Amino acid sequence: MTEPGSGDSMNRLLTDLPQPRAARLLAESSIVVQPIGALEQHGAHLPLSTDLVIPDAIATAAVARAAADGVDAWLLPPLAVSKSDEHHWAPGTIWLEASTLWRTLVDVGRSVAATGAGTLVFVNGHGGNTALLQVVNREIRRRSGLRTFSMGSGVQRAGDGTQGRDELGMGIHAGHSETSVMLALRPELVDMRAAVRNVPEHLADYETIGFNGYPVSFGWTSDDFGASGVIGDPTGATAEYGRQLVEEGVSFVSRALSEVARFRHAG
Repeated sequence: MTEPGSGDSMNRLLTDLPQPRAARLLAESSIVVQPIGALEQHGAHLPLSTDLVIPDAIATAAVARAAADGVDAWLLPPLAVSKSDEHHWAPGTIWLEASTLWRTLVDVGRSVAATGAGTLVFVNGHGGNTALLQVVNREIRRRSGLRTFSMGSGVQRAGDGTQGRDELGMGIHAGHSETSVMLALRPELVDMRAAVRNVPEHLADYETIGFNGYPVSFGWTSDDFGASGVIGDPTGATAEYGRQLVEEGVSFVSRALSEVARFRHAG
């Protein structure tokens, strides 16, 4: 007989289980999902918690959806503080050195491996963590044997001029998509009266150097592009578009978890 709560989608928060029950439920087939957020400036119109609110909401809904589809997925509380040093200049940004975050995530992996679960998935809400997570995946894999994966929460789009997002592909921080998602998730924390457009349009002149997707990356801090801290155009953001992005994010992460469940390194 299946133990109540082991296969349903009612409550997949691992930390709500007593330890003996968690030990019974977690097995090689289990996927433990660790959302990773950040506490950092997001201009004058969004809260410091933007990059924490979004991956937590997406991962929570996606784990529930995946579990309802039969995936043995479990959720950890989000890690709130991460590598946000590109916003170090702004009071209120709370950040870790890369080495500190690296050690923290490797320790999370060690602990998850001790539960008997076979897989650890990081759902990341902050772009500054992406490269580090790729290194961490391999380190945890080598040390513990866990299957390890990392993915974004799937809601950030650098506006290309469609749907009112005239951001020249550079809406990467507190811009149209991120603001729309926060209007959908936590509208009481958004002050659209303070929203300002700040797109570094001169970067459009470069063919090889740029943000996500360009072959040549460059070091930057967010104040390199002006004092507002915004990189994008939040002024046309809407809750309706945000709800669309949230659904896309939940759908993406839940589908990815289904693939993770059947992934094997060797055929």
